[in-house]
Amino acid sequence: MAKDPFAVSALPEQARAVVEQARTAFNEIVETANKAVGQWQGQAEAAHSGASEIAHKSMSYAEKNMAATFDFVQKLMQAKDPTEVVRLQSAFLSSQMQALSAQAQELGLSAAETIIEATKAKP
Repeated sequence: MAKDPFAVSALPEQARAVVEQARTAFNEIVETANKAVGQWQGQAEAAHSGASEIAHKSMSYAEKNMAATFDFVQKLMQAKDPTEVVRLQSAFLSSQMQALSAQAQELGLSAAETIIEATKAKP
């Protein structure tokens, strides 16, 4: 049977050393890449979880805001004079501004928590 000319044992000592160094370097690169992918996956999972929470909160806020708008429209339809329309509109705008401010603050906090969790995520 013919000897394999590319077998490590068939190479001169210097060439074997170079092959072993290359193999060691390659193994280190693979190990580093695997660690990086693992860390990225942990961050992606944390970000996905946080994004899902933010999406659910956003939908909940949209539902509440639409319900408030429909209630406002129903009250407007029952208004007896322009003064009552202005009063209803003023009250609605005030309550919606407060609600939107609180909602934006909560979403901002959730987004910040998501970013913090994603950057802390380990493989």
